[in-house]
Amino acid sequence: MCTAMTLQSKQLENFFGRTMDFSYDIDPELYIVPKYYVRNNALNMHKSYNPYSFIGIGQEIDGILAFFDGVNEKGFAAATLYFAGYAKYKTQSNYIDKEPISSLDFLDYILGRCGSVKELKEILLEICIVGFEDPVTHTVAPLHWIATDKSGECIVIEQTEKGLQIFQNQIGVMTNSPDFQWHMTNLRNYMDVSPTQNDDAYWGKINLQPFGQGGGTVQLPGGYTSPERFVRTAYQKTHIQTPNNSLEAINACFHIMESVSIPKGVVITNRATYDYTKYTAFINTNTCEYFFKTYDNTNITSVCLWENYKDSAKPISLGKLKRQVKFEKIQK
Repeated sequence: MCTAMTLQSKQLENFFGRTMDFSYDIDPELYIVPKYYVRNNALNMHKSYNPYSFIGIGQEIDGILAFFDGVNEKGFAAATLYFAGYAKYKTQSNYIDKEPISSLDFLDYILGRCGSVKELKEILLEICIVGFEDPVTHTVAPLHWIATDKSGECIVIEQTEKGLQIFQNQIGVMTNSPDFQWHMTNLRNYMDVSPTQNDDAYWGKINLQPFGQGGGTVQLPGGYTSPERFVRTAYQKTHIQTPNNSLEAINACFHIMESVSIPKGVVITNRATYDYTKYTAFINTNTCEYFFKTYDNTNITSVCLWENYKDSAKPISLGKLKRQVKFEKIQK
């Protein structure tokens, strides 16, 4: 369970972010992967190098470093989200004449190689995504991906029984199952949702008046399922005032995500575990800056690729996302 979105400011900066909702224990860190970092393909052990450096949030377990989201030096950003019941990968025996990339490595593969969404579309013609067990769930996690760049162009990548599909994402929102086209069709059910107030109505001689403001949003779904989160996020991001600058944009992004963030205890899986929002992060793709907060610390922390970059033969850890909670005290 995760939600991702893009948002543009009047200064034409493109912001991209997500909630990380998960029912497994994770302890993510911030990493910088340096330019020309040599990576091993987990499927065939072929070596290749990254033309671009990037900063991302991920976790290393048993020697395997997997990323959840990130942005590279060109302002190309992407994230991976769950896609249960729909993801269908290639196997190592059914790809022909294409470079196999594991589902676990796909995100950092494209962050290291794509300078734009246009370049990503070209690379997708040359590779196939092969299922690979991850060290957190010990399963071949069902995933799909959302990507954007400084121009604001956004796409969704889904590997299903229909094959590898690329969708232009003009709404700039992605959640989980069902597939992206279903979510876009489902928005038609909410065409009457409006930010304006409902007028009084008469049923016979009875005058019915709205309960205060917000009557136009009464049809908005309020649960935490993927379709409900998609609709709420799509409505809010397309109806807020366009942010004037980066500060207003970051504030708007976090406010929108508050409506789909999941408190611990309100969603329980059939494994009797809590599915909740571990962290929320947004990226300014124009400046390669991260802004994030965690479940246990709602203060927003920022970090920039350029202020922390250095040449290295391996990924550089900037530390865990968990931060000590500090309250600002007001004193006379």
